[in-house]
Amino acid sequence: MTKTLAILMSATALVAAGTAATAQTAQTAPTATAPAQAPAQPAPATPAATGTVVQVLAATPDRSTLAKLVTTAGLAADLSGPGPFTVFAPSDEAFSRMPAGALDTLSQPANKAALTTILKYHVVSGKLTAEQLKQQIAAGNGTATLTTLAGQPLTAQLGPNGNIMLTDVNGQKAYVDKADVAATNGVVHLTNGISVPKIG
Repeated sequence: MTKTLAILMSATALVAAGTAATAQTAQTAPTATAPAQAPAQPAPATPAATGTVVQVLAATPDRSTLAKLVTTAGLAADLSGPGPFTVFAPSDEAFSRMPAGALDTLSQPANKAALTTILKYHVVSGKLTAEQLKQQIAAGNGTATLTTLAGQPLTAQLGPNGNIMLTDVNGQKAYVDKADVAATNGVVHLTNGISVPKIG
């Protein structure tokens, strides 16, 4: 294992830990008097598509980090294609929980493959609206296994407040805060955490 790969694996493990600390608040109460809750029911999205998933990410508040990383990884052209794609888009705040320097390390040309894997882990081929995801979850007795473009599974379930909850291969959870942001080549679901695949 190279030193760079070791750094990346450590960074992604810490990202997962940071994501867990925030996203799992639905299941743990930090104090006896103020139990934490999962995000509120996803807000309804504007139905009209205004551009490709790449353009939607660039125009969506609090998603600039993801939009920049998509370009850095060289995925902008692919995700601007006909698709359709379903994108689970982590917030800027989720990326800010990464360890110091980890985002810069991932953005280096030598680590493009790892960054690409992480980003593809947030993309599913085909257009899946929140309602369609919930139908798959119901059909799977409470669990739907999604095959991502990274080739690794992402598990979808319903969270405590009816939000779609995503569990990555490391067991860390993220919640959909806002579903069904329409794109001309798919749909974007805004999430509060990063889903981390296995790297290396």
